[in-house]
Amino acid sequence: MPSLKGKGMEPKDNPKLNLTEINRKLAKSEGREYYRSLDEVAGTPEFKKFLEDEFPNRSTLLSMDRRQFIKVMGASLALAGLSGCRFLPQEKIKPYVKAPEDIIPGKSLRYATAMVRRGEALGLVVESKMGRPTKIEGNDLHPASLGSTDVFAQAELLTLYDPDRGRNVLNEGQIATYDEFLKAAREALASSKNARIVTDRIASPTLRSQLQALVKQHPGAEWIEWEPFNDDNALEGSGLWCGTYQEAVYDFSKADAIVSLDCSLFDEGPWSVRLARDFAAGRKVEGKEPMMSRLYVFESGVTTAGLASDHRFAVKSSEIGGIAQQLLSAIESGSSSGTFDADTISEIAADLMSKKGRAVVVAGSHQPAEVHALAYRINNAIDAIGQTLSFKRTIRTPLRTNAKKLVAELVNGQVDWLLALSANPLHTLPQASTIKEAYGKIPFTASVALAENETSAESKWYVPLAHFLEAWSDAEARDGTVAVIQPLIKPLHDAVPAHELVASLAGKPNEDYEIVKGYWEAKGIGDKWEKALNDGVVPELPRGETRPLPNLAAKTEVRISSPFAFEVNLRPDPTIDDGRYANNGWLQELPKPITTVTWDNTVQMSLKTAEKLGVENEDVVEVTVGQNKAEGPVWIVPGHADDSVTLHAGYGRTKCGRVGEELGFDVYPLMLDGAIVEGRVKKLDKTYQIAAAQTHHSMEGRDIVRVGTIDDYKRDPKLIPAGFEMPAHEKTMYDHSEFDNDSQQWGMSIDLNTCIGCNACTVACQAENNIPVVGKDQVHNGREMHWIRIDNYFTGKEGNFEHVVQPVGCQHCEDAPCEPVCPVAATVHSSEGLNQMVYNRCVGTRYCSNNCPYKVRRFNFLNYQYNQKNFDKKDDIPLLKLLNNPDVTVRSRGVMEKCTYCVQRINEARIEAKKQVRDVKDGEIVTACQQACPTQAIVFGDIRDPNSKVAKAKAEERNYKLLEVLNTRPRTSYSARLRNPNPRIKA
Repeated sequence: MPSLKGKGMEPKDNPKLNLTEINRKLAKSEGREYYRSLDEVAGTPEFKKFLEDEFPNRSTLLSMDRRQFIKVMGASLALAGLSGCRFLPQEKIKPYVKAPEDIIPGKSLRYATAMVRRGEALGLVVESKMGRPTKIEGNDLHPASLGSTDVFAQAELLTLYDPDRGRNVLNEGQIATYDEFLKAAREALASSKNARIVTDRIASPTLRSQLQALVKQHPGAEWIEWEPFNDDNALEGSGLWCGTYQEAVYDFSKADAIVSLDCSLFDEGPWSVRLARDFAAGRKVEGKEPMMSRLYVFESGVTTAGLASDHRFAVKSSEIGGIAQQLLSAIESGSSSGTFDADTISEIAADLMSKKGRAVVVAGSHQPAEVHALAYRINNAIDAIGQTLSFKRTIRTPLRTNAKKLVAELVNGQVDWLLALSANPLHTLPQASTIKEAYGKIPFTASVALAENETSAESKWYVPLAHFLEAWSDAEARDGTVAVIQPLIKPLHDAVPAHELVASLAGKPNEDYEIVKGYWEAKGIGDKWEKALNDGVVPELPRGETRPLPNLAAKTEVRISSPFAFEVNLRPDPTIDDGRYANNGWLQELPKPITTVTWDNTVQMSLKTAEKLGVENEDVVEVTVGQNKAEGPVWIVPGHADDSVTLHAGYGRTKCGRVGEELGFDVYPLMLDGAIVEGRVKKLDKTYQIAAAQTHHSMEGRDIVRVGTIDDYKRDPKLIPAGFEMPAHEKTMYDHSEFDNDSQQWGMSIDLNTCIGCNACTVACQAENNIPVVGKDQVHNGREMHWIRIDNYFTGKEGNFEHVVQPVGCQHCEDAPCEPVCPVAATVHSSEGLNQMVYNRCVGTRYCSNNCPYKVRRFNFLNYQYNQKNFDKKDDIPLLKLLNNPDVTVRSRGVMEKCTYCVQRINEARIEAKKQVRDVKDGEIVTACQQACPTQAIVFGDIRDPNSKVAKAKAEERNYKLLEVLNTRPRTSYSARLRNPNPRIKA
């Protein structure tokens, strides 16, 4: 049985939370107050400690005995903390004689490429400095990204330089050569009668054609694609609706009304980046008569789509089918009778019909095929097809059938040759634990992957796979757009590109560049090859859109199952996906949306369900599905559906690298026939420690977030909270005369109306600014180093919770409270309005952090960058140094750090402007967080220029400054969050 390992597995002490009392308090509040956690509502000692103590858990360092203290901190503690001096690493230097071709020292180059996840492409532009990739951004010309990214794209840089990536070909655990592998593989394949090639979902047209040709050469050979979280249900649903498999492509830019049927709209793959951008475009507020789109969400767990919605309904996932049928009936016949509130369904149906051609209904990928068929029928009835929903011809077929067939063949010993290419079947296949013994009996097995995994541990051969930044390829986006993937660096280890491997197995060895280019030359676009490389998109490629006719007979074929009494929902993890990013420290430490949990997965449930089970946060429960069981810690999520739990996959890894192994618990054994299953939960007498960042750096008891409806906005565009009164600003001790100059003045505005809390900004900031990973224990102590945090605020009572998110970084106050308290002037103000940190002056007093009302400063308690305990191999640290942005200082232990508004980007733009004797143009400087944001919620620029985007954003009446009553005059401001509820639906 998959179970938890690690700190905190001990018998339960006295309970901390009285859930009955919490529900009573929330009911009494009537939804008028915002809170960040249940600990705050209950007033637990832990929460009070974080409020009262700026540096909680400091005893983890100072309670050590002398020997431990010296071992951890060394002599540098006294030097760094008292005198400000630090010894820098001594390294031999060599003269830079001649720059490589096309490289100008100090200047970066940018190349268009793409990454693939879940069988879809996301267009990227990667920055290269001195021949090494240092930053990933979105490609403006690619339809899936439009210049933005998600957390996975940002973190791929760390995956590239991961010290735990495979470095050598292995045979039975011993180092071998690639030629030896090819010889053994070819000989075994030639005599094989039942060869199997297992891959993840392939997005490359070139590789697809290669694999098809390879299996044709060998009778009995088959190629099997497998993704544990896939689009099978959507494909089968299109088959039910129109008789053929079609791939749905949604366009929210034309949608005035959106209904989500248990779909995590902004987390379901690369195309979600585009959906977030289009959704945000419909939420922009201009003038006093705003026209905003409306989002209805039915869901079990709480997602970023749910928090962005205007109406959110917490229902079990197994109830969604009945709701879809009820909605279709209301649209087609006017009858809305069913298990869900009939009046609400009728009003939603009326809203969709009033917006014909400008509305859309989307079903979650985990919902059964019948629900997708119903959603397509609803879209057909509201004229969405051809407007907000289009279909693309596809050669894809559902994956489950072949996966089940493969499992049966393995169990029966029918496979005699198996190659896993970029897939990890022994971890993610249904009932993978049952095939482990049978897998070991196959005469020839090989795993080709970025790093050793559960499959390679049982395979006779392991071959390192090249990262997408090290190899040529191509990839298709959801809408059919094809991007060329071009490498930015030679393989760091003895890694092989997938195209070269397949070509060699087919007896046609060739370089990956020639293979990919030759494929497209055969397609007749050889003359456009250079343009494809430059733009990142293959030009003038037909998209193959179709407008399928509904299969009228399908109306009688859709059958909806009854809801489960108690259901278990299995989902990909929001930060490590299906487990492929388990060894990525940036993503492990990234606070998960909604819960802010790091380094673990949990069993999420509602307050009512927790009360019924007699559990609270960190209690361990046993989840049972059929005969399979898993243990995990409880995490209560306000707004979660009752009588159901949500579990995230990707954890419980036994082989992936030192960062991701033995974290959390494995949920794949519970995934039998789908991601929504019936199960039961039982409390165990033990707890497990969770590191969540939600209560850290609190600013409670003050005017933090401003939220209102469109009607509230029309009455008072400023959305000033009741009882709030802005005091008169008196003169301060600050002398602003030195800032009265001709310099451009920088500022930022963040629109809470479009922010979805996806965390792309947080990872982008980490990648840009060399921010270290600190580990679970340090996060639990409140010492995470992220320069941007996403604060979550809940309001309401049981059955009607609302959720608001707010990104918070350094506010760059003009009257900064941190500046006058620094004894060594390490925190100073620039002539352009930036609150700056001078690292080599800082002596670590932390007075500035104690005086900061926004709690945005971070202190390097330990040397997090290159912890010898975690990186002990000879080549680890030099490899990780390649990851760093050379334009940003790598901070050592004992200094304070924080957001700098990406001052290195400001300087780069200023230098270019000075060369041309002009000011920096509006939009010329794009901060890392701004560039990554898929909803364009962040605007940065010169606030002195009245025509700049940031000045216009700050001029809006709903724009306000955080804790403005303190007269700190922050340069970062926020635009209040607006909701657009249907006035005919009762709250």
